[in-house]
Amino acid sequence: MYKIATLNKISPVGLERFTGCYSITDDPQTAEGIIVRSHPMHDMDFPDDLMAIARAGAGVNNIPTEKCAEKGIVVFNTPGANANSVKELVLCGMIMAARNIPAGIKWVRTLSEDVSKSVEKGKSSFAGTEIKGKTLGVIGLGSIGVLVANAAQKLGMKVVGYDPYITLKAAHELSHKIPVVNDLITLLPTCDYVTIHVPVTEDTKDMIDDKCFDHMKDGAVLLNFARDKIVEDDAFVKAINSSKLKYYVSDFPNDKVIDNDKIILIPHLGASTKEAEDNCAVMAADQLMDYIENGNITNSVNYPSCSLGRLDKDATARVCILNKNIPAMLGKITGIMADKNINIRNLTNKSKDDYACTLMDIDAHVTEYALEKALDVEGIIRIRVIKQ
Repeated sequence: MYKIATLNKISPVGLERFTGCYSITDDPQTAEGIIVRSHPMHDMDFPDDLMAIARAGAGVNNIPTEKCAEKGIVVFNTPGANANSVKELVLCGMIMAARNIPAGIKWVRTLSEDVSKSVEKGKSSFAGTEIKGKTLGVIGLGSIGVLVANAAQKLGMKVVGYDPYITLKAAHELSHKIPVVNDLITLLPTCDYVTIHVPVTEDTKDMIDDKCFDHMKDGAVLLNFARDKIVEDDAFVKAINSSKLKYYVSDFPNDKVIDNDKIILIPHLGASTKEAEDNCAVMAADQLMDYIENGNITNSVNYPSCSLGRLDKDATARVCILNKNIPAMLGKITGIMADKNINIRNLTNKSKDDYACTLMDIDAHVTEYALEKALDVEGIIRIRVIKQ
C-alpha cells in the first residue's frame, strides 16, 4: 500500500484516480508521493521513502526542485491541464482593459441618486475600443500561449507570436496564419496588447524591462498571467506613471504593485476553475501512479522524460535508476548488470541537464539492497526495483 500526501485541497476527481493500492494521508513524512498546489515546500524535510512530488498546476516555484533532484525525488507538473482556464481569463482581462470596465464599475458604485440619469450623462467617460482589428503580441507559445493566440485571431485580432524555443507540438497547434518572430524588440512596437506566457527562469526573470517598455506603443496594454517576476518592478512603475501603458492587467498582486487606476489586479484566478482543478489533479495522480508502478517519467521538471510503458509481463522486474548525467554511466550500469549475470530484456536511458534516468526490464530476481550494493558507483542517486 502506497501513501499519497496532499498538502492542499485537491480535487476529489483526481484523488479518485488512485487505485486500491494507494491511501491518502495528510502526513508527508509517511508518504511515498505528494500532490501539492501552492503549499510552500522549500523548508520541508523530505522522508527517505518519498519518491515523487506532483504539482497540480504548471508553476513549481514553491518546490525545491534541485534539492529534490539531489535526493532522487522526481518532481512533476501538469502543463496544459489548466491552459483553457487561463486562456479565458486572459481574454477577459484584455476586454476589461479595452472597455475600461473596472473603472466604470467603480464609478457606478459611487452613484446613489437618480442613477439612470447619472449613468447616461457620465458613461462617455468610460468609452473604450473594440479588440477586433487590434494587434496582440503573445510572448511564449506553450500550451497557454498557443490557445490565447488562436482564440484572439478567431475574435478578429491580428496576432504575432514570439518564442525562440517553440516546440514542434506548439508549432503544429498554432494557426498557420500567425507569424512568429525571433526578436522581442521587433514584436513590441507593432502591438496594441502584449500578453506574457513564459515560466520564470534565470533567462526570463525581469525580461520585460526599460528597453522593452521603450519599444512598446504608447497606450499599449500589458497582460501578465505568467508570473510577476517576469516584469521588472522599477521599469513597470515608470511605464505606468508616464502613461506609457494604458493598463497593466495582472493575475499576481504583490507588495510592489502600486495603487493606480491603470492597474487591473486579479487575485491569481488563472487556474481557479473547477474544470482546471479537476484536470490538474487527474494528470498529477496519473503521473504519480505511472512513476511509482512503472518507473515512467512524464512532465518532470527536474528529471528527463523516460518511459518503457507498462512492465513487460514476461519480465521478472523493472529497475529504475536515477543518476547524475556524467560520462560512461550507462556503460558502468550495464557492465555491472552483466557481471551479475542479469539479463536485460529492454532498456531506455534519457538525460536532462545534470540528471539522467535508466529503465530496464530484467530476467532476474534481485533486491534493491543487492543492486544498491552492486551499483555503488559515483553518480548513482536512487535505485528502485519494481516487481510484477
